Amino acid sequence: MSSASANTARNALESLRTEISKAVVGQDAAVTGLVIALLCRGHVLLEGVPGVAKTLLVRSLAAALELGSKRVQFTPDLMPSDVTGSLVYDARTAEFSFQPGPVFTHLLLADEINRTPPKTQASLLEAMEERQVTVDGTARPLPDPFLVAATQNPVEYEGTYPLPEAQLDRFLLKLNIPLPGRDDEVGVLERHAGGFDPRDLDAAGLRPVAGPEVLQDARRAVAATSVSREVTGYVVDLCRATRESPSLALGVSPRGATALLATARAWAWLTGRDYVIPDDVKALALPALRHRVRLRPEAEMEGVTPDSVIRSVLAHVTVPR
Repeated sequence: MSSASANTARNALESLRTEISKAVVGQDAAVTGLVIALLCRGHVLLEGVPGVAKTLLVRSLAAALELGSKRVQFTPDLMPSDVTGSLVYDARTAEFSFQPGPVFTHLLLADEINRTPPKTQASLLEAMEERQVTVDGTARPLPDPFLVAATQNPVEYEGTYPLPEAQLDRFLLKLNIPLPGRDDEVGVLERHAGGFDPRDLDAAGLRPVAGPEVLQDARRAVAATSVSREVTGYVVDLCRATRESPSLALGVSPRGATALLATARAWAWLTGRDYVIPDDVKALALPALRHRVRLRPEAEMEGVTPDSVIRSVLAHVTVPR
């Protein structure tokens, strides 16, 4: 594709932060992570306490990109068909017809995904990996782009079903959504005092700045971003080092290595380069890898965290020149 088309796509995606800031205060890192996931055709796990604008963030991104979005509240009694859809009998025609579930959208917010049993969690696996849903033996493709943004609460454990490693590995990134700083929180309250309604994004002045065509151009530009053998080797060395860490019972898989490389390419392109450098890999190492490792029980008792292990690996693995 032409450099002009690539630059136009990059400028449009860069303007997302400005547009989304009309509805969401702060959370620039989360916006960047969601855009990178869209560029890489991946999915995102958002971890944060209730009330930090996770739902508003996804809705605002969908509105700014002119994409459809739906939200599913995951509960213990939620059935797989409530997510994927089911066959419904039509008495007038005496036939069954397929009623699509909320998964048939561009951006699906799977709210509190760890509050539903494994059977319902697993209903998203085919959709996330194959971009399709199979009901009664018939595969039905999902729209493109398609992104699952799943949330989970890090402080509530009662009544939850933690995601297994195999499903965690399906998420391209895990983004930690922090509580806002004081200035940002003051800004949130000032907006609400001024009449801001998070249910009415049009009234907030949020308008589309890019569409699916721009996203396709951006994806082609990211795919053309070059990666040297040295950088590829650096990614492999980082992931292999996690498998040798004494603090981890489970290190990063080859799928994790490919995810880190893909996100580094997207970040390199977003920052204006057509080639990847080691700093791009470092910038995405935590969100791309933190959910793909499992701590040993003794390390967890000592206060070790996945992030601290990955930072240690980054500090000790030789960086190519």
